[in-house]
Amino acid sequence: MTYDEAMKYIKEKEALGSKPGLGTITELLNRLGNPQDGLDIIHVAGTNGKGSTVSFLAAILAAAGYKTGIYVSPSVFSYREKLQIIMPDKAGNASYNGGEAYGGLNIEYISEDDVCGTLDIVKSACGGMVNEGYAHPTVFEMETAMAFLYMKSKRVDFLVLETGMGGRLDATNVVRHPVCCVLTSVSLDHMQYLGDTLEKIAFEKAGIMKEGSFAVTAMQEPEVLSVFKKKAKELKIPLVIADPSEARNMEYHDSHTEFDYPDGSNLTQYRIRMLGEYQVQNAVTAITAARTMGKMGYVINGEAIKTGLELAVWRGRFEKISSNPDIYIDGAHNEEAARRIRQSIEIYFTNRRLIFIIGVLADKDYKAMLRILAPLADTIIALTPENNRALASDKLAACAGQYCSRVYDEKDVKHAVDRALSEAAEGDVILAFGSLSYLGSIRSAVEARKGERSNG
Repeated sequence: MTYDEAMKYIKEKEALGSKPGLGTITELLNRLGNPQDGLDIIHVAGTNGKGSTVSFLAAILAAAGYKTGIYVSPSVFSYREKLQIIMPDKAGNASYNGGEAYGGLNIEYISEDDVCGTLDIVKSACGGMVNEGYAHPTVFEMETAMAFLYMKSKRVDFLVLETGMGGRLDATNVVRHPVCCVLTSVSLDHMQYLGDTLEKIAFEKAGIMKEGSFAVTAMQEPEVLSVFKKKAKELKIPLVIADPSEARNMEYHDSHTEFDYPDGSNLTQYRIRMLGEYQVQNAVTAITAARTMGKMGYVINGEAIKTGLELAVWRGRFEKISSNPDIYIDGAHNEEAARRIRQSIEIYFTNRRLIFIIGVLADKDYKAMLRILAPLADTIIALTPENNRALASDKLAACAGQYCSRVYDEKDVKHAVDRALSEAAEGDVILAFGSLSYLGSIRSAVEARKGERSNG
């Protein structure tokens, strides 16, 4: 199939929806030779910070000289973002190739040809399953199978694997012998699938922990940590807690953050380019995982950790995409993420007029998000993301009007960006957030307006 045909096929199969459970993915992978069993995998689950932690860890491993794969979802700017490989250079360091989009790392997205070739193999196996009376795998199950096949064919040293939703019944949890399991911040989200309490959600996340491995967790609420400790005890594995409260001397700049973190009796200074107060916690979680792997015998020294953290980028997370006016995008989509972005706003944008562009999915707690963030805005512009789960912009605008006197319902991305740019004056900040699904369109619309101004 061509790449366009592959994307059309994926789009058609999205109608299959999401079906938690391991039966179908297990059967699919059995037919493909269980490629996941031939990979060294670091499995990452959590509510917030998964993608950033994956990026930090993968960059550290690349800086240590390992060829490292990443599988994440959803993608923001290109379907091919889902599967990435970070390559070390011949000297064993992460390569500075100077590409802004790649943050200075030598990162390769899966090629269009490899998407087509890998999907062809998976599609054939799916067809065989259906002919024999099995359910057709969902899109996420197919993509997970593609990830394992692709990464095995590329002979990566590690695959840093992000769960899609939850953990215990997530398709990625077919991994039987991970190198380690990493648990990022847990909060209330996807409650219709994972449960309506932190304990229930933590139980689902803890499902990725495996006997014979070790687990690293970010600092959690007591009830979450209790669940993780119980699971680790049952499995007789170490649970290492990454404590961001030990970070010292934080300095926040508009291009980077610096902080000190203990390494034994010494403080080591780190620099990260991913913005946001919460990124220190994600960095500390990655540091802790990398140090623990080092103690297990993997060659990951302190310099590789420093280099990897500084080079790591994660697009679409509190990312500055334009200047004059300053425009940022972020995938904040639940209550905890809203609290985190509020902290970052208070650090980076003190005494600056804020214009929010917001688009959300209807199954998210947008009312809690607005309660936390909307009072900070001078102007709020609502839109409807192009997603079958999207919340209508008029409903979002009506709710936002409870907290902000200047609210516009602009329906779609183009009109929302036009409105924001017409409203913005010198020194103002435009921040687009809510759902990752529309951030790529925001970037494209901003670039199109820039092109119009240049040509005009």
